[in-house]
Amino acid sequence: MISTAAVQETAVLVAVSPKNQSAEKTKEYLDELEFLAATSGVKTVRKFVQNLDRPDIRTYVGKGKLEEITTFIAAEPVDLIIFDDDLSPSQVRNLEGHFKEIKVLDRSLLILNIFAMRAQTSQAKTQVELAQYQYMYPRLTRMWTHLSRIKAGVGMRGPGEKELETDRRIVKDRISFLKDKLAKYDKQSITRRKERSRLVRVALVGYTNVGKSTLMRQLAKADVFAENKLFATVDSTVRKVTIENIPFLLTDTVGFIRKLPTTLIEAFKSTLDEVREADILLHVVDVSHPSFEEQIEVVNNTLAEIDAFDKPTVLVFNKIDQYKPFDDEVYLDENGLDATPPQLGMEEIVEQLKKSYMAKRADHTVFISAENRFNLDELRETIFDLVKAKHFTIYPNWVGNAEDYSSL
Repeated sequence: MISTAAVQETAVLVAVSPKNQSAEKTKEYLDELEFLAATSGVKTVRKFVQNLDRPDIRTYVGKGKLEEITTFIAAEPVDLIIFDDDLSPSQVRNLEGHFKEIKVLDRSLLILNIFAMRAQTSQAKTQVELAQYQYMYPRLTRMWTHLSRIKAGVGMRGPGEKELETDRRIVKDRISFLKDKLAKYDKQSITRRKERSRLVRVALVGYTNVGKSTLMRQLAKADVFAENKLFATVDSTVRKVTIENIPFLLTDTVGFIRKLPTTLIEAFKSTLDEVREADILLHVVDVSHPSFEEQIEVVNNTLAEIDAFDKPTVLVFNKIDQYKPFDDEVYLDENGLDATPPQLGMEEIVEQLKKSYMAKRADHTVFISAENRFNLDELRETIFDLVKAKHFTIYPNWVGNAEDYSSL
């Protein structure tokens, strides 16, 4: 019997590590790139790192490392070579010329592929397609190249599957068409947001895969898709929530990530407007991640980039159930020998964290486990206090129940 199952693509990952970057940080970045690849359905078989002040202008890595990669894939053929930075058009051209039939992807193209896989609505699909063409345009190396000649698979989703000639004029026309199409969606989105302006708007933001959709599901008691993969949410989801008879709108938005392609930020402008126009932000953080502080900074920088940083914000430290507070501490038993760190319950961990610097990172901080529904009551109280204050600036004479305002 012949199997019809698709064969999983394989890849090697390549990164350049600056001399001032620790080996642990480089490993963490490559682990994230491996997670991105796995989200695209690609299996990583090897990782290559070269310590350089900056990537080689011609081939990203130096000649010696390039030969090392070539030797490895000659012995163990792979489908893709994925680089942890954006490649310039000349680097792509040189690397494709060197590796011949093996597909060369950079980080942005891999992320674009995931967005193409995840997009569900017509608007999101249009946004992703625009970002793909904007990425493609400066990388066209010859006129009238037919995209159907490119092999299918990761990195070739969307425009790569269409019978289009990659002439610069045609691609430019397509970009113009997609921008016009998105402008129409933007008008519709603006109309919807105006209709919802009578309610307080709360937006979930955070690094990708920190549990925003799980928290959305718990707070809104709605069937919202959540998965342990990067960018599980691409389309914004809006739900009406009521706490103590005061209604508000809760929006789940696309997750941010280190080195998020600028073409995506531009193309997803209308989606990010949900964040920009929100009254309150719930900044969700995976407190169990070893680099959660860097992830906080990535999100804050992205919020600043879209003019959405200066808003009332609740810093929600999620995944308390996976937090290990004693990883960097050494515990000894009565004989001075290594001992197992004490096992604390979530209540004890939260009490410790409330006394730590983390509790002082924002005016409002809450420690929860969305998956286990732990400490959600405290989060609801915090949200309610902020929503109530904003709500009564809109309705100073509010006396009714939420049901009386079901049309809002």
